[in-house]
Amino acid sequence: MASSSESSENSESFLRKRRGDPLVSDGLSHDSCSETVQDEDSTKYDKKVGVSLQTGTYWLTRIVLLRAIAFIYFVAFTVAYNQNKQLIGEKGLMPCKDYLRSVKRYVGGKIGMEALAYTPSVLWFMDWNDMDANLDGIALAGMALSGFVLIMGSANMIIMGVLWVLYHSIVNVGQLWYSFGE
Repeated sequence: MASSSESSENSESFLRKRRGDPLVSDGLSHDSCSETVQDEDSTKYDKKVGVSLQTGTYWLTRIVLLRAIAFIYFVAFTVAYNQNKQLIGEKGLMPCKDYLRSVKRYVGGKIGMEALAYTPSVLWFMDWNDMDANLDGIALAGMALSGFVLIMGSANMIIMGVLWVLYHSIVNVGQLWYSFGE
């Protein structure tokens, strides 16, 4: 009877905590079990940063890749901000307002799914009276979002999706000047 109570006490003593979750021991001795837990905790988790340093994780790759993409977006939106007025602005070489009007005529005079499918851009939903301001706004919003991702090194699907939509909103109305970017 004493051996069964000792074994239940030993099995309870084999309970260990790992990041707050109790786990049952796998039958190792108490000393080797606690050493294993300490070794695993010290190698897998950096308490200061809170980043998992476990092999097989891709945290460094994710940060580098996101920052590289954000840098490319930042450069693209900066170039667009500096050149849109001269290339596709209201008094530019190939105004995007004229292009959007011709697409509107081509699809039957309505701004709807046909026009959006032919030339996907958020410019369809904006006021066309000041197209330069619209183009600058898209470029500045893209610069702000990509700058945020560049500095922070992290983003979610929504931010990356918005960057993609903003970039393609400019590229799709850029005609000859942005045709190489598609």
